[in-house]
Order: sequence, then structure tokens, then C-alpha cells
Amino acid sequence: MTGTTTLTLGGLLTALIVLIANAHPWWTGNRQWTQISSFTKGFTAAACAAACPGGLLGWAHSRAGTVANGAGGRTATATTGTNATADLTSGQLAGLSAAGAVIVVAAFTLAVLSYKAAGKKDKRRLIGGAYVGSVLCLTAGVAGALSWLPDALNAAGAGVVNAVEGAGIL
Repeated sequence: MTGTTTLTLGGLLTALIVLIANAHPWWTGNRQWTQISSFTKGFTAAACAAACPGGLLGWAHSRAGTVANGAGGRTATATTGTNATADLTSGQLAGLSAAGAVIVVAAFTLAVLSYKAAGKKDKRRLIGGAYVGSVLCLTAGVAGALSWLPDALNAAGAGVVNAVEGAGIL
């Protein structure tokens, strides 16, 4: 897998820039859900992808960190003259089961369908949310705050499997 599981200060910088660019219009506006919902959908899909230990979604998650670290390092050096390559404490969402993977793919499919139906601005917001979510899930703080997510995905997946198999019905 070509990617990273460690975020640098530069990577954090790029995530914060994208987060601010998306949250500022919502915060200074009427704070309506529709103004931030696309960003939230992207963030949620990325958090689900961060729970994947491998595969295409796991690769994309780790690759987002690599891109963020490179772009952020160059941005920090160009704008401030300082080196932002210091690593942050890394975190990881772990424990996704096969049943939970079904829910992850379903959530990611919903995000893709939302992207296809969205206008130009909302497409950018959805991609921005996915980028920020994927990058921030590499940190110990955000991964720790979302440590409940793999268990929730697994439980939802188990519930779907039980419903399809007719558990408790017969």
C-alpha cells in the first residue's frame, strides 16, 4: 500500500484550510443544514473508509494523508518559511468486520450517489469533507473520538445480516 498512517503539521494545515473554507460560509450565513450537509456527507464517508484496514477505501484513506503532508509542508514553507514536517501522534480506527464492511460500502455508495446528484459547489464541499475526514482520522484525537465507529458499523452490519437471514423471525 502506498500511503501513510502518520500526519504531519503540514498535513494538518491543509485539512484545517479546507475545513475553514467549508465552515466559514456556513458559520457567517444562516447556519442552515443544507449549507454544510455535503461537507458532512463527505466527512462521514471518509470516516467509514478510515475504518477499512485495506482495499481501495483503506488505500485512499492513507493516500490522502500522503497528499496532505506533501501539500501542507510546501504550503507552510512557502507562506511562513518554517518547516512543518513534525509528526503528530497517529491514530487508527480498527476492528472492522466483514458485516461492518457491508455498511461501509453502502455508506460510501450513498456518498457517491450524493456526489452525482449534487451541483458544482456541493460536489466540491463533498470532496472537501471526504479529504478533511480522511486526513483528520489519521490523528490520535479524531481517531480516538471516533473509536466507537467500527463497533457501530459492525453492529449495523450484523443487524442487516440477521434481518436477511431471518434471525428472530422464524
